[in-house]
Amino acid sequence: MLTLLSMFYYICLRRRSRSGTRGEALSSRRAVESGQRATLPISVEVEQYAKEVLDFSSHYGSENSMSYTMWNLAGMPNVYPSSGDFTQTAVFRAYGTWWEQCASAPLPFRRTPKAFHSQDYIELAFEEPVYPTAVEVLETYHPGAIVQIMACSLNPFSQNPPTDIRWEVLWAEEPTKVLTPQARQFSPSIKQLSFPTNLIRVEVNSSLLKYYTELDAVVLRGQKDRPILSLYKMPRIDICDLSDSDEDLSDPGHINLGNGYFDKLPYELIQLIVSHLTLPDLCRLTQTCKLLHQHCCDPLQYIQLSLQPYWARLSDTSLGHLQGRCTLLQRLNLSWTGNRGALTLTGFSSFMNACGGSLVCLELSCCHFLSEPCLEVISQTCPGLQELNLSSCDRLHPQAFTHISKLTQLRRLVLYRTKIEQTAMLSILTFCIELRHLNLGSCVMIEDYDVVASMLAVRCRSLRSLDLWRCRNLTERGLAELAAGCRLLEELDLGWCSTLQSSSGCFQHLARNLPCLRKLFLTANRTVCDSDIEELAANCPALQHLDILGTRMVSSSSLRKLLQACPKLLLLDVSFCSQVDARIVQELCGLFPNVAIKKSFTQ
Repeated sequence: MLTLLSMFYYICLRRRSRSGTRGEALSSRRAVESGQRATLPISVEVEQYAKEVLDFSSHYGSENSMSYTMWNLAGMPNVYPSSGDFTQTAVFRAYGTWWEQCASAPLPFRRTPKAFHSQDYIELAFEEPVYPTAVEVLETYHPGAIVQIMACSLNPFSQNPPTDIRWEVLWAEEPTKVLTPQARQFSPSIKQLSFPTNLIRVEVNSSLLKYYTELDAVVLRGQKDRPILSLYKMPRIDICDLSDSDEDLSDPGHINLGNGYFDKLPYELIQLIVSHLTLPDLCRLTQTCKLLHQHCCDPLQYIQLSLQPYWARLSDTSLGHLQGRCTLLQRLNLSWTGNRGALTLTGFSSFMNACGGSLVCLELSCCHFLSEPCLEVISQTCPGLQELNLSSCDRLHPQAFTHISKLTQLRRLVLYRTKIEQTAMLSILTFCIELRHLNLGSCVMIEDYDVVASMLAVRCRSLRSLDLWRCRNLTERGLAELAAGCRLLEELDLGWCSTLQSSSGCFQHLARNLPCLRKLFLTANRTVCDSDIEELAANCPALQHLDILGTRMVSSSSLRKLLQACPKLLLLDVSFCSQVDARIVQELCGLFPNVAIKKSFTQ
């Protein structure tokens, strides 16, 4: 064993490593062996709170207020060390697995790496670039969602951004289930960076949480000067450097025996084996031999492709390398990719022209490289597209959305937090009559949701799910037309639609006309009353998710009737319902143990 280690060390020293020559390596080794230590300079640690929120994937709040929005993460804490549900915190849009269970949820992509857990993110800019020594996140309610913290080499306030932008992982871990909802200061041990940073990205996964996680502030600690390690490390030698040997290791008398047992396996079986590899492993395997190169480049391996886990490294060049393999591509996930110039119109257009002909699903959430010409390319190259997700593409010009109307086969369209206007929306509904799932949550540029609801009732009678979260001006007239025309609706989100009034009978009419209803969110509608709940109990036996947060007029007796009449109910949110206290919730939980009854609190 000692001989083998000695040989390996000898070979390593013969190669030029990325950080030093053989002479430097030997010098550093002697320094280690003799215990020589470098003198550490005195450096003051800088502590700073986030100056600005640059980007995020979703939030619970409105685009026109500060309550529950990601913008609350800028500056000093508002709530910490208090615990509970506070409007001054940052809250993401979803939690748990409820949304994944809905009919509107997209199918998962194959080949998603097991190490990729992120569902949401937020990017924060700080005043001064530092070499980080700590990142602290103040979590004030249901902590445990954070799965990754990253740092970027780009200074977002610089007038001359670098051409090469690097992202480095400071810390990453699997989702954890924290038993208590109480506040905490989360400060994981982070790796040391080789560059200063003032751009931090926090990624979360809320699937294990029992309720919405709430974040109050983020602290970046670090030194302005690059810290010197007290003990000089051996130069790192990349294993790839060892392949470039000075000696010719090939045997002139060697006889090529082919590919061994792989030559005896059926082509389909090798394809099945290869299909279990992640995309990076697939690309590495192409370099091993001609046979596996053929299998790994087979277009059948690229029927569906998720590039979201590799958003930090994806570029025009990456798409160019994949282009020849994706001629049969049907499902493509580019969410989070291409920002800050990583993807361009030229690179995206080239890929879509070569690979978009068979696409049926295209995920483009938070893709800020998108422009009107990009959507025009999609409309021209993807005639059979059935699913399009433009969630949080909030920098797209309103005029760009008119091109979507050319995608007449669309069945699922997500426009959450976009600037689509009413004219473009009505044009889409005129031509895309096959729509099954439509998300217009937080689309604040639509002037009259009653007109949109009326058009849906006339043109999209097969609609299964509709998200109108925080739409500003839907009235009982538009809701009545929607319920009359879209009788197959299974999911309806009317959360924070304050213009709807129970006294008009709109919610009772809704319950009578939508017998297939499985999810109904009436969040923060103060007028929901016992009659509405009893009507749901009488007419919607398939109901699974109901959110009536914030109502003052619902009693425990009507909730009991609902729970008895809806045996499939899984989620009931009665937070801030003044007539339903913690004692009643505890009693109902005991009687109906299969239902997750939510009751948030404020300390």
